[in-house]
Amino acid sequence: MRLTPYVADQIWLCPYPIRLAFTRFEARMTVVRLASGELMLHSPCNITSTVAEEISLLGPVAHIVAPGNFHHKYAATAQAAFPGAKTWICPGIERRRPGLAYDGLLGDVAPADWIGEIDQVLVQGTRIMREVAMFHRASRTLILVDLIENFTDATPHTGGALKFWFKYVLRMWDNPRPAPEYRMGWSDRHAAAKSLRRILAWDFQQIVLSHGDLIDRNARAVAAAAWNGILERW
Repeated sequence: MRLTPYVADQIWLCPYPIRLAFTRFEARMTVVRLASGELMLHSPCNITSTVAEEISLLGPVAHIVAPGNFHHKYAATAQAAFPGAKTWICPGIERRRPGLAYDGLLGDVAPADWIGEIDQVLVQGTRIMREVAMFHRASRTLILVDLIENFTDATPHTGGALKFWFKYVLRMWDNPRPAPEYRMGWSDRHAAAKSLRRILAWDFQQIVLSHGDLIDRNARAVAAAAWNGILERW
C-alpha cells in the first residue's frame, strides 16, 4: 500500500485490499490536508509502520474519520498509529463497535475543526448502510464511500466472483450506482432524495469513492444518474 497524490498538496489516496463474503476487491483511504496543515484520514486503511511514515511526512494527523457504518475496520489501528488525533464516526458505528473510542458523531454540520473547508451531509432514509458524504471545497472534490461504486474492466484487483455478481446479477458493471445494500435498504425514499439533492447542490468536479474507479469527468452528471432511481420518484 502506497500513498499517491490526487490533488497536489491537498489530497492523497491509498488503496487497500478487502474481502466481503466470497468476493475480493479494493477500498480506498483518502488523506486530506486542511488549511492548518493538519491531516484528516478518511476511511483509514490498516496503518502499518510504512504507511504511518508516509503519512507523517505530509503533516500531523489531527482527525480520523470513519464515514460509514461499513468503513470502520481499521479505525483502531489508525488511533494506535496517531494517538493524538480525534476520531469522528458515522452514527451507527458506536453500536456496531461499542469498544471503539471516539470524539464525536458526524452529522449535517461540520465540526469546528474543518467547518468552511469541508461540508458534509449525513444521508438519511437508509436501513442497512449509513454514510456521511463530504465535499472538500478547495479542490471541489466529493468524497464518498458506498454511495457510488464504479467497477469496470479497468478496475484493478477485482475477483471473478465480484465481476459476475456486479455485471450479470446487479447490472452495476461499468454502471456507477449506490452499493447494493443501499438499493435493498432505502427506508424513507423521500428523506434519501432530500439528502442526495443536498449533495448534488455542491459544486464538485470530481468524485473520490472507496470502491472502483475514480470519477474525474462529468462528476455531477454521473452522480445524478447513479441516484436517478431515487431522485426521479421522490
